[in-house]
Amino acid sequence: MTFQLDGLPLLSRATVDRREPLRDDEKRQRELWPSALVMLVDPGGRFEVSCDRPVFIPAASLAESVVDGAVLLGEQDGVAYWAVPVAESGEHWTDLRSSGAALDATTAGLAVTAVAILGWHHRAPHCASCGRRSQLARAGWARRCQPCDIEEYPRTDPAVICLVHDGAEHVLLARSPLWPPGRFSVLAGFVEAGESLEACVVREVAEEVGVTVSEVRYLGSQPWPFPRSLMIGFAAVADPAQPLHPADGEIAEARWLHRDQVRVALSAGSWADRADPVHGDLVLPGPVSIAGHMLRSWSTP
Repeated sequence: MTFQLDGLPLLSRATVDRREPLRDDEKRQRELWPSALVMLVDPGGRFEVSCDRPVFIPAASLAESVVDGAVLLGEQDGVAYWAVPVAESGEHWTDLRSSGAALDATTAGLAVTAVAILGWHHRAPHCASCGRRSQLARAGWARRCQPCDIEEYPRTDPAVICLVHDGAEHVLLARSPLWPPGRFSVLAGFVEAGESLEACVVREVAEEVGVTVSEVRYLGSQPWPFPRSLMIGFAAVADPAQPLHPADGEIAEARWLHRDQVRVALSAGSWADRADPVHGDLVLPGPVSIAGHMLRSWSTP
């Protein structure tokens, strides 16, 4: 059985041009600022929403010129979009896990970028070489250490996420020890230095559940800024006759499940919809994550 993702993962959609050359054009930035729109983001990656959409405020209401700490997200139809960090959030603020599924392509791309880039600035304010505090550069897309005369750029950690199936009607799912009984997902793990994505898939599945996979095939990817991951989706085939050996401390249990069971669980709602499911129910990831997208695509050939 071969399947593909039925469209882009929700947080992979974007429409706003990132306009890399504009990051070095301070004159043009100043010209665009009076008509620009700004998204405010707190240190936890939360932002204000109204009617399930991120709130963008007029840049002119903040200041007459570009404020310190602002990051240029891009430009669309002559309007520049910026993200600005704030120390605290308010009543109607949320994060991408909670609201990502409700965003359209434009706001999804802007929100993911804002959370990722501001999260990097929040967690890496010092030069990796000398330890002194570095300064924002290139409209927020770099940090520059003047004494060292070096620039540092946002870090992204690649992680593979793999839907393992038997080539027919069954899929292999697992549960983290941190999750309640009944909550399952596909397998995932971070790419190690000097490792290819495909080799990471084979290694992670073997380490986590003791299963050897073959026919490793790329499906798609999704930014996942919690705090800085890129989830790279794959499918792979394994023999269900292989014994399962869940990794101690990493996997509480692993199961082969039939396609019909997955369909029923998906139709009943995801983790976000069923915070307190009936004991014994199978609960799967929601549509905001690539894991949920992969399972929906596989279960509806």
